[in-house]
Amino acid sequence: MDMPPPLELRLLGERRWLRVSFADGEAYELGAEFLRVNSPSAEVRGHGRGGGVLPVGKADVRVKDIQPVGQYAVRLVFDDGHDSGIFSWAYLRELGRNRREYWDRYLRQVAAEGRIDAGG
Repeated sequence: MDMPPPLELRLLGERRWLRVSFADGEAYELGAEFLRVNSPSAEVRGHGRGGGVLPVGKADVRVKDIQPVGQYAVRLVFDDGHDSGIFSWAYLRELGRNRREYWDRYLRQVAAEGRIDAGG
């Protein structure tokens, strides 16, 4: 079953937050940094069995643009030049529902690799 599009996609707080509201009442405010480090792009996730790139130092990233992709997703364009992630409606809902778990996992990965701290 195709997921209907959100009722609202709105950039807030100087483009540092994306508000996503669904018809069933679920609504989430997702930080630009969170969206950037959880991009569904091949760059971040990796190709096939190859590991992706762990994005760090993205605390100040902003969403420059939201571009529709058919009736099922949007491409988020970030001000650091990243624009290859296509965020489906289902993935945006998943990110909203699991944001604490996904953010904690990201922080653990950053720490395990001895990388610079992430923002929040």
